[in-house]
Amino acid sequence: MNGNEFGRLFQVTTYGESHGPSMGVTVSGCPAGLELTTADIQRELDRRKPGQSMITTSRNEPDAVEIHSGLQDGVTTGTPIGMTIQNKDSRSGKYEPFITAPRPSHGDFTYSAKFGTRNWGGGGRSSARETVNWVAAGAIARKILEQEGITIGAHVNQIGEISAPSVTFDQLLATADENPVRCAHAETAERMQARIEEYQEAGDSIGGSIYFEVQGVPRGLGAPRFDSISARLGQALLAVPAATGFEFGLGREARAYTGSERNEDWTFDDAGDPIPVGNDHGGIQGGITTGQPIYGELTLHAPTSIPQTQSTVDWETGEQEEIQVIGRHDPVLPPRGVPVVEAMVALTLVDFLLLGGHVNPDRLDGQLGEYDTPYHPHSPKNE
Repeated sequence: MNGNEFGRLFQVTTYGESHGPSMGVTVSGCPAGLELTTADIQRELDRRKPGQSMITTSRNEPDAVEIHSGLQDGVTTGTPIGMTIQNKDSRSGKYEPFITAPRPSHGDFTYSAKFGTRNWGGGGRSSARETVNWVAAGAIARKILEQEGITIGAHVNQIGEISAPSVTFDQLLATADENPVRCAHAETAERMQARIEEYQEAGDSIGGSIYFEVQGVPRGLGAPRFDSISARLGQALLAVPAATGFEFGLGREARAYTGSERNEDWTFDDAGDPIPVGNDHGGIQGGITTGQPIYGELTLHAPTSIPQTQSTVDWETGEQEEIQVIGRHDPVLPPRGVPVVEAMVALTLVDFLLLGGHVNPDRLDGQLGEYDTPYHPHSPKNE
């Protein structure tokens, strides 16, 4: 089975099923010299783990990470970093009715049709439980980014029809984790939570979206076309379970803008380098970073596991069946999806940093990429 690796130089390989013994990830390409502890990883895993509130699944997983390789005296050695997270609270019995009768809008049938078999307990490899690996790897990527002055923040900006107003980046970092919904606007968070609870009591679920922003990104990361920042971010974020739409900058609103409205004039920044006036492009032009903040949004559909009676077919008996999905499931996905989105953004950006040779060797013994450092244009008035 392919599709278990992500990244070019900073490469992540994952394994594990929802109800298997453990989840695991190997990170290759992390530079030597980075101070790293289990607490650095655990902090991010605790933000993603189940059972955090009444609006998340009640599955009781401590998600305690163990680091098995790649460290010496708390510092990375440049060799692969291996991590495992044990599964402690799997209950597969409730999934037996769906071995040959696929749950509506799940990957049960498509997975079985492709591979001829599957680990059906808890959704197996298709389960969003697998994102625990991404968050663990993303925690390492975030440490590298932070040492380079790059900061990532995200929050839930919409649940159903309830949208949050714009918030500052400081609000995003300071307040998003202060409520169960992970919305940085407290009043909107209360409304969102009340609406989620309504759907939960009705045995239903609801979708939403996550806004992310990155500040401190250097100009010159990325390339045109297939290796553009936007293309690689899209690949990373659309891999998030339940993702149905990725946008950056104006996103889908750009279709209503004229060229004269969207185009951004150029001026000089404080260092005398050219910089666009405004940032409707979301920090990316021609697939390459401008040095301005990168921002965007990921839409997640409503969780497909709901306790209402639904119709399916049994592909072995050839019979139509009425089923009810009983188990421990989230009524909404964005609150626990925030650290997943941040992790995938971090993994994408650190890969570009290493490939472009942007990591500061004074802070890390940089294991730099095969490409030359991108050219940074200088203001004509400084030449």
